Amino acid sequence: MKGKKERKILQVALDVLELERAIEIGKESVEGGADWLEVGTPLIKSEGMNAIRTLRDAFPDVKIVADMKTMDTGAIEVEMAAKSGASVVSILAVADNAVIEEAIKSARKYGVAIMVDIMNVDDPVRRAKEMEEMGVDYVCVHVGIDRQMQGMDTLSLLEKVSAAINTPLAVAGGVDAEMASEAVNLGADVIIVGGNITRSAKVKESTIKIRESMDLRSERGERKEKKTLDDQIFELFMQVSTPNISDAMHRKGVMRGIKPLFEDIKLVGKAVTVQTFEGDWAKPVEATDVAKEGDVIVVYAGSKDVAPWGELASWSCKQKGIAGFVIDGAVRDVEEIRRIRFPVFAKYIVPNAGEPKGFGELNAEIKCGGQEVKPGDWIIGDDNGVVVVPKERAYEIARRAKEVWKNEERVREEIKSGKTLSQVMELYKWEKK
Repeated sequence: MKGKKERKILQVALDVLELERAIEIGKESVEGGADWLEVGTPLIKSEGMNAIRTLRDAFPDVKIVADMKTMDTGAIEVEMAAKSGASVVSILAVADNAVIEEAIKSARKYGVAIMVDIMNVDDPVRRAKEMEEMGVDYVCVHVGIDRQMQGMDTLSLLEKVSAAINTPLAVAGGVDAEMASEAVNLGADVIIVGGNITRSAKVKESTIKIRESMDLRSERGERKEKKTLDDQIFELFMQVSTPNISDAMHRKGVMRGIKPLFEDIKLVGKAVTVQTFEGDWAKPVEATDVAKEGDVIVVYAGSKDVAPWGELASWSCKQKGIAGFVIDGAVRDVEEIRRIRFPVFAKYIVPNAGEPKGFGELNAEIKCGGQEVKPGDWIIGDDNGVVVVPKERAYEIARRAKEVWKNEERVREEIKSGKTLSQVMELYKWEKK
């Protein structure tokens, strides 16, 4: 482990497209305790070297990091960033050694530091050792956003690299207050935070929280026991809306025509699927015996005139702790279901019930609201409707939906400050030409 007593550096990654927004976020971040400001790659691609110049002018006493993600022409890109006002230039470790060597020579010539990002290299520990031998100033242990969404653990990688080299380490990739504290304990010298600050509705307060977490870390350096994947997925889906999830899935997964029976409703759980036939309520009710606490019963019923579900079945689920019920079909006894507030989503409401004939199947692949649903897929419902998320992508989609939520929180605050939505999003600038 590296030394823990010196103050660690908090670097805020301004991974936004709009320069004005970057300056506003930068001001709040510095007020909250940020040490370095990073001109993120999206901002550099959007505004060019002018982004670095503008941030340097706006923050003369703050180190500016240019996240160039250089893969070629190492010398000239470092020179560009340095002359524009960067103090640290970030390049990619997947670049050829010749590129990195030229970048280091250019950095020494212009008095800036080189940070090498080991994101996506085949053998991160081996490559980190090679970067140390070449003389880089910082090695950045970074798990990119898309791999974060798929569950790759930044801290586990940091722990391996920290044990292998003595070069100062930066860490990036989904860092929040809890992760920041653990990263310091694992040997990180620079904590890079992006969305958990820049997409916050209250940037200054979020920065303060992370700064305090870094400064007040446990001296024991022990990592907390990690929650199960299902627990993490559940918590994330509980924090977001079905519109957030739809956006994260590029408008996929929404069940057509299926609505909640009452307002202020929330449903998250894994599917127990039921295929039944017109008027036959045996299999939907039998699903109550199969479903576990926290599961969601999802039914294709094939009829809008006969209800295979009602109050008594809902009571049975509520007593067992089943999370809710979704049906491509009809339900009845809605007054009682609303009274006990058991989460039910349906296409139709009718008074008619059928007979328990026993046709159909449990835990077979079905279609519900036009969407394929397999046993174990995640079902999320709220006042807007219902979405299904394939179990194979549940963690990724939950993480992406949370990022959508964060971004909307930030945009909402900017609208409240007096801007219109089109002004915040700079729609005219980014319309397709």
